[in-house]
Formats: sequence, C-alpha cells, structure tokens
Amino acid sequence: PTLAVETLPEESFSLSCTAAVLMERQTGTVLYEKEAHRHLSPASVTKVMTLLLTMEAIDSGALSYDDVVTGSAHAAGMGGSQIWLKEGEQMTVDDLLKATAVYSANDACTALGELLAGSDEAFTAMINERAGQLGMKNTHFDNCTGLDDTTTTHLTTAMDVAIMSRELLKHERIMNYTTIWMDSLRGGATELVNTNKLVRFYKGTTGLKTGTTAKA
Repeated sequence: PTLAVETLPEESFSLSCTAAVLMERQTGTVLYEKEAHRHLSPASVTKVMTLLLTMEAIDSGALSYDDVVTGSAHAAGMGGSQIWLKEGEQMTVDDLLKATAVYSANDACTALGELLAGSDEAFTAMINERAGQLGMKNTHFDNCTGLDDTTTTHLTTAMDVAIMSRELLKHERIMNYTTIWMDSLRGGATELVNTNKLVRFYKGTTGLKTGTTAKA
C-alpha cells in the first residue's frame, strides 16, 4: 500500500513557538514547518544525541544495558539537573539511560559519553560527527548536555532536532525510558520524575526530550 501525505499550509493554524517541524516518522516527509532552519539553543534536547549513540552501541553489541559505569570526577561535577552521581560510584548503563531520558541528568549523560568515547571532549566530537552523517547541516554542539552558560555556539534547528529524533526512534527500546513518568534509582532512594509533563497528561506521547536554559 502507498501512503498519501498532504502537507499543511502554514496559514491553516498558528503556533506560539518560535520554530517547529512536523515530520512523518517512517518516510521523513515534512508535513509542517515554521522557522525550521533558524539557529536556536537546544538546551537538554541535545541529549537526544547521547541517547542515540548509546542505543546504537547497544544494538551493535558494543555495549550492554548491564555494563557497569564508574562515575568520574568530571561527570560528578556537572551542574544543572543531576542525580548527584559521586566520583567512583557505579551505575549500570540502564540506570544512566533512565536518568538521562527521564530526569535529563547532566552527570548521567556525561558518564555515558565518557564511557563511549573516553572523555567528554572526545564524545562531543563524536556527536558532532554523527550529526554531520545524519545531514544536520545547521547544528553544532559544544557539549553533550546542552548546558550553554559559557557558550554561544551550541546551536541547532527545529529541522535538525526532527532528524536526530527520527533516527533515535529507529531504536524502539528507547521508548522504554522516554515514556516513564515516575521511577527511581539506588533502590528507591533517588526519585525520577519525567521533565516532559506530556508523558503523564497526553495519551500516546513517546518523548523524547525537553530542555530549558536562559538562552533556550
């Protein structure tokens, strides 16, 4: 069977957001766009790339959900949203994925990046390289977390967010994390509540990430 796709005229409805893209997941067909290529600060939506590279490593067999990660001093020192990872503390890839996807934890995200690339800097280069491979022509990441207090060049577009999100959704097990409303870590000692309120209130929501900083 063939799928008939009709694009939506921009004047048919209005959105209050600065930029938006509505993309059909299977084909990548763009159904609606508003300021789709405008450079904007993505904040923690950046973490879609960490989730993507982690899922790619798992699905390729290079990584396992049960692999144990030891927190570094650098990861433990990240600010913003965090699970208060301690230097030397051990957590599984499964736990760190959950913390990154649900709670947008910068320390967990950084720990995954260090696991995949050896250092935060090397992982930032890795996600920029992968973004280029995906055709994200208007994106540059200065880090894997989306923290932008000290940078003015950490930018992407609504179109590029759609591209990386569509790629992540090819790894359907990521939705085991992004659809969680509430969960916990450390045997219940650390509560996680999804930063995406639509997961609780809007049936069918699958995520993927939210982000907020002063610039974003």
